[in-house]
Amino acid sequence: MDGATTVTADALGRLTALLERDLAATNQTIVARMDSPVALIPQLAAHLVASGGKRLRPLLTLASARLCGYAGERHVRLAACVEFIHTATLLHDDVVDESLLRRGAASANAVFGNKPSVLVGDFLFARAFQLMVEDGSLEVLRILCGASATIAEGEVLQLTTQNDLTTSEGRYFDVIRGKTAALFAAACEVGGVIAERGAAERAALAQFGMDLGMAFQLVDDALDYAAEQDELGKTVGDDFREGKLTYPVLLAIADATPEEHEFWTRTIELNEQTEPDLATALSLIRRHDTIARTIARADRFIDSALTALQTLPANDMRDTLAELARFTTARRF
Repeated sequence: MDGATTVTADALGRLTALLERDLAATNQTIVARMDSPVALIPQLAAHLVASGGKRLRPLLTLASARLCGYAGERHVRLAACVEFIHTATLLHDDVVDESLLRRGAASANAVFGNKPSVLVGDFLFARAFQLMVEDGSLEVLRILCGASATIAEGEVLQLTTQNDLTTSEGRYFDVIRGKTAALFAAACEVGGVIAERGAAERAALAQFGMDLGMAFQLVDDALDYAAEQDELGKTVGDDFREGKLTYPVLLAIADATPEEHEFWTRTIELNEQTEPDLATALSLIRRHDTIARTIARADRFIDSALTALQTLPANDMRDTLAELARFTTARRF
């Protein structure tokens, strides 16, 4: 692991340390609310918990609330709610994408099958809505329900762009704004809502989360073509095999020679792939330097996120969030 990645891990570790008690309470809430008399639900849920995960989205809720001076306990249940929404979408995504790995371990659908994964995902969405109702804030309900709908729209939009070489950069950004960044934004904004901050600070939190989420997904898309599989926690090249038009590929297609365009047409648009094709795709991506260009685009979103963060109170939490954002583009997992 290189030095930049170590700094990334340290930034996440420092944020986790600052929120140690809150995160422990959130994890307890997650485990308690995953319980059910239907045995398969806690079994599948236990598999998800055992597979790990950075808990980044609930950490953003906890951090945003504390950054804004919140001193109560509502943020714990809302952080659990955010994690349930995220986990439900992962369960559904792995079924849609036919993924066999999640965080380096067998995915839930690979172990339990597609039907249980979809239905337990539905269960987790329902638990999330219960937690929203228990919180009692219509504004929190509006933000998190809106994010849930936007995530679904983003996933459907991604299906419509799959295998479509005419996908524009703008449409790609619409996809990742919906499927990833919207929940980052909501996770941050609800922290400001329960802290009763003004509209400007809440908007800054939402903008920080949105930009961070956009950068995070861009890096994810780059890692699918650049990471080591044991670090990434999923099969390298999955996006290529599924015909997804992610940013590294869009850039390579935009700069393609006629011969290269024929390759992308056959492998992505017509989905006619052979064993050596992934290696060829990686070679073309290296030729056009699209990984570095994708990371550079992510850095622009991080610059915007850091600007938004300056609107918020200056304290250790803000500094740690800034550090986490700054090194998002250095991560390797």
